[in-house]
Amino acid sequence: MQWWNDLMSWLDSSAARPALFAAAVLFVAVVVAGLLAAWIASAAIKRVVAQRDRELKTAAIAALVDAATEASVWNSLTPQEQVLADRAVGQADIHVRLLPIRGADVAANWAAHQLHELKRASATFGYQLDPAVAEFRDRMLEWQRHPSRTKRQFQNDLARWRSERATPEQTLVEEQDAWVAEQHHERYQTTTAPAPLAAGDASGADTAPTRAY
Repeated sequence: MQWWNDLMSWLDSSAARPALFAAAVLFVAVVVAGLLAAWIASAAIKRVVAQRDRELKTAAIAALVDAATEASVWNSLTPQEQVLADRAVGQADIHVRLLPIRGADVAANWAAHQLHELKRASATFGYQLDPAVAEFRDRMLEWQRHPSRTKRQFQNDLARWRSERATPEQTLVEEQDAWVAEQHHERYQTTTAPAPLAAGDASGADTAPTRAY
């Protein structure tokens, strides 16, 4: 225990005060440096995450706006192009729902309804609805900038559309949409159907097979 007594005696002496002061300053400096480094690293990570979130938001909204442009000319697309467009819309819908923005699912539901309306308007009127596409784009950009305020507007629109869906006129609209889609499909089936082989073609047949109608 002699070394302990010597240590305590040295700590109580005036000669130990400079060394103790230097040790305390060094300890405080190390703690402050560690906290500062942790704060800088946390801020850098937050900036990277925020930048990544902005890129995801921009990509998802751009995909929906592009889908709105295709939906506005839906009736002029071939069935194959419509399938590809629907797949792109589905992927964009998932991306929007997974965005770290408040009300992302509400915005996705609102966008899905608007895209359906653009398709129906294209099938009915047959031309690109530039004002409707521009309004869709502006509303999505507004949601990105002010998610809380725009979320309430989207919810009000969805509630109004749900109430309108219960009216008898909506049944007629759905029947008209189904008829327009059937006509569109039949039109492209007619234009893409192979022509019958003529008699005496390159296959060497003298007569064409008789078809029963």
